[in-house]
Amino acid sequence: MAMWHKIVMFLYLLSIRMTVMATGQAKKNILFLIADDAGFETPVYGNTVCQTPNLDRLAAQSVVFDNAFTSVSSCSPSRAALLTGLPSHQNGMYGLHHSVHHFNSFDGVVSLPALVQQHGVRTGIIGKKHVGPSSVYPFDFSYTEEDGHSILQVGRNITHIKELVGRFLATTPRSQPWFLYVGFHDPHRCGHTHPELGQFCERFGADGGIPDWTPVWYSPDSVEVPYNVQDTPAARADIAAQYTTVSRLDQGTYYFLLFTVEQLPGVGLVLAELERFGLTDSTLVVYTSDNGAPFPGGRTNLYEAGVAEPLLLSVPGVGGRRQASPVSLLDLVPTALDWLGISYPHYHLNNRTAAVTLTGRSLLSLAQKGTELLCWGQK
Repeated sequence: MAMWHKIVMFLYLLSIRMTVMATGQAKKNILFLIADDAGFETPVYGNTVCQTPNLDRLAAQSVVFDNAFTSVSSCSPSRAALLTGLPSHQNGMYGLHHSVHHFNSFDGVVSLPALVQQHGVRTGIIGKKHVGPSSVYPFDFSYTEEDGHSILQVGRNITHIKELVGRFLATTPRSQPWFLYVGFHDPHRCGHTHPELGQFCERFGADGGIPDWTPVWYSPDSVEVPYNVQDTPAARADIAAQYTTVSRLDQGTYYFLLFTVEQLPGVGLVLAELERFGLTDSTLVVYTSDNGAPFPGGRTNLYEAGVAEPLLLSVPGVGGRRQASPVSLLDLVPTALDWLGISYPHYHLNNRTAAVTLTGRSLLSLAQKGTELLCWGQK
């Protein structure tokens, strides 16, 4: 980590410590880490080949959900649902947002970033956004493909992402709570747009172009072939390339762990300072994916491989266990609002008489007390 970055982070953490001492309470923050087309390629979910030591560490301090599902197995609709707490037919994002597709959410939808902004929370997004319009999904700090930035740089270059995270934290007023959404572009396929970089962009930055990345290469013979994929040499080579980009994403999460979790062996002095200044007790961390992996029966399909998602929920003071209750990514907005103590507003969409309501439930009670959630539709 560059010396200037250490100095900036030290001053930021010192300001947080001073604020906590002055007010007697820590502000509450939220960090969403969203993978792109990730499945269960991690030891957290039983994969013994793909190396994800940082996700393993986060899982050790999280409630790991074994039955989490997206409401729709496609990128823009899933992200819109995740950021609004409303399924596609309610938020209006029926298809892909980019290019000729040009799908958008309804203008009157109140998204999570828009709502928390109204309550003084600073919002930031880094990496893949892929939702619109911007008036529905506003962020105070934004470095995404929607802003004209290269998706390879803001979504896969973990050194650049690290620097942007540092910039967001350094420019956030010391007493202001924040919500930061980091949309990794790994491990999305890119063979159709950048064939020279490999099927999953596994060669992007592997020549030293991403200083903080140590590429991990896998033999096709060693990979674990999912039940929904034919076991062929071509499929194994594909999965090996996918694993490399999952490992890059995992190494990228390390820098966010520096800002958000308790001290772990070998992480270093900045993490120790973070723990001493009290941010570990004030930040809710979520790791998940938008939809399933891009294999047969996966992404864009309603089979289990398409809608089942990894979900780690790190609640300060709680973690190190698994939860079998079925949950939805629609539960993340209620969870975030519960964490911040913000109520969902009363409003109407498209001239309907019924007010908009969230169908998801906060996961905090499930995480903190082990309370079983009622099935959807039960009171």
